[in-house]
Amino acid sequence: MNILRLPFKYLMAKPLSTVLNVLLFAFGIGIINLLIIANKQVSNNLVNNAKGIDMVVGAKGSPLQIILCSIFHIDFPTGNIQLYEAEQLARKRLVKNVIPLALGDSYQGSRIVGTTAAYVAHYNGVLDKGDLFHNDLEVVLGSNTAEKLGLTVGSTFTGQHGMSEGAYDHEGHAYQVVGVLKLSGTVLDDLILCSVPSVWEMHAEEEVHDPHEAHEAHEGHETHAQEEKRLKVVSDLHRSDLDSSMQITSMLVQFRSPMGAVQLPRMINEKTNMQAAIPAFEITRLISIMGNAISVMNALGIVLVAVALLSVFISLFNALKERKYDLAILRTMGGTPIFLLSLIVVEGMLLMFFGCSLGILLVHGGLELALNSLDTLQKSGIDGTIFYREELYIVLMALLAGVVVAIIPAVAAYKTDISKILGDK
Repeated sequence: MNILRLPFKYLMAKPLSTVLNVLLFAFGIGIINLLIIANKQVSNNLVNNAKGIDMVVGAKGSPLQIILCSIFHIDFPTGNIQLYEAEQLARKRLVKNVIPLALGDSYQGSRIVGTTAAYVAHYNGVLDKGDLFHNDLEVVLGSNTAEKLGLTVGSTFTGQHGMSEGAYDHEGHAYQVVGVLKLSGTVLDDLILCSVPSVWEMHAEEEVHDPHEAHEAHEGHETHAQEEKRLKVVSDLHRSDLDSSMQITSMLVQFRSPMGAVQLPRMINEKTNMQAAIPAFEITRLISIMGNAISVMNALGIVLVAVALLSVFISLFNALKERKYDLAILRTMGGTPIFLLSLIVVEGMLLMFFGCSLGILLVHGGLELALNSLDTLQKSGIDGTIFYREELYIVLMALLAGVVVAIIPAVAAYKTDISKILGDK
């Protein structure tokens, strides 16, 4: 007598009950596994993409919105800041490095980011084809963007204003692809990168800037080569053919020392028209907000698993009543009480195994399908092909739970009184 074949036959004898139990258990396990994947990958991506950025400076508004927009590119800007104010900040002795960002346009859902080569270097971007942008209206594509849009070196396209579908095109100004980056696992993969003056030129005819007095010479003189290089990142954005009141969206800042974190954010928020946002603070707050939602979803998953276990217990207990005569016959054919006990336990474990397998397949397979069809999920950095040790722990715990819920029916089968059952029959 096969210890696996008989329980499997019993399950197939009632397909509806078996399928419902497996589905219920699969949904519970799936929710818990999905939360494990999302929590780990989203948290890791948040931390990795913000690494090396001590402060983000943008227009007055929500600090969290500034972080989401300028670092993760999943929100809209709070506005623009004046270039001369950004230059003043770049000259502060507590500032080590700055990277300017100019946002506002997109192409088929992919954000166009005006910046400098320092932005690519910050994320250790490596060219796969072509070269970095050097002239106006030249762009470099992230790996995912190039694949999604079907563009390569030499391709041209017209940017769209804003990030909304159906936004008007910037006719008469076509971007040319000059390079494609290798996959980096960072925000670079989903962006279109160009120079800041390219963004200015794209909006030169449509934007009307408020008048500003001529910017006075900056105080102090740089004497060290390292500081000159630092200031050059923003100062190089000036061109004689552009208005002196040009704007950028935000600026990524790296402090020279911990004192920068103490002095600069407060000074910027109180004495300038700009807003300082600290990624470490905002990411911690965001993860905390996510943690509350994850806790609720986790509780839902646990409830579903508990209901599934109860359903399995009831199914096994009811099945035992129906199979008393069958079990008695098995005993007369040489089946030991331990064998009968094992049959019930294995049946419960099979239900758990099928439920766990289906749950894991639904989560990872569903994630991959969703990632291939939804741009929003692609930008989240979630990868459905990655498996975690915690998922294995969940499966082992579920199998153990299957054994536990099968114990009572199994013990009842173990104590089967053959003579009484056969006599009643």
